[in-house]
Amino acid sequence: MTDNTHQKLKEIKQSFRLLMNGEATRSMREKGIDYHLNWGVNILDLRKMAEEYGKDYHLAIELWKENIRECKILATMIMPPEEMPIEIVDLWMEQTPSLEVAEQAAFNLYQYLDDASVIAFQWIASDNDLKQVCGFHILSRLFMKGMEPNDRGINEVIDQAQTALLGDSLPVRHAAMSCMQHFAQLGESYEHIVHSAMRSVDLGFF
Repeated sequence: MTDNTHQKLKEIKQSFRLLMNGEATRSMREKGIDYHLNWGVNILDLRKMAEEYGKDYHLAIELWKENIRECKILATMIMPPEEMPIEIVDLWMEQTPSLEVAEQAAFNLYQYLDDASVIAFQWIASDNDLKQVCGFHILSRLFMKGMEPNDRGINEVIDQAQTALLGDSLPVRHAAMSCMQHFAQLGESYEHIVHSAMRSVDLGFF
């Protein structure tokens, strides 16, 4: 770690004290969300900090190493997606400590990766809940941008969404339903595919 990166990391960690939200921290702890440190800083304040520091690969790497909620989330905001190798993507995913961090990583970072769709399809087929949540959220964002999958991709996302919606994990079900809603918004033919798929497993839609 360079002296410059070390100084930035120190400044960031110190700034969390000024933004601490004890009530938010207690609420997360009561819900079973446990970090070594959690200052309860809200996402908007973290976004402002990310804008101040800009994209910084080395700082993002060091932030992620900290077992601190705010550091993990801020890392996803300042990591330049075009500089993030797949090995680091896999490592971060394996080290993701909570649903909140998983969702923030999908929204702030993973959707912008060059291989975002490939990664997303791999993750929705995983038996890991957080990977599935990330995968469905990435696809939701890609569909919102107008990405239309090929026939194989259509079959895959429908099959995995059906399985997820019949599963026990509420976060995965929510992510899968959101994905289906954005998939349906790609056009009338896609909406028909989704409605047919949901009827086939006795699930309502919208």
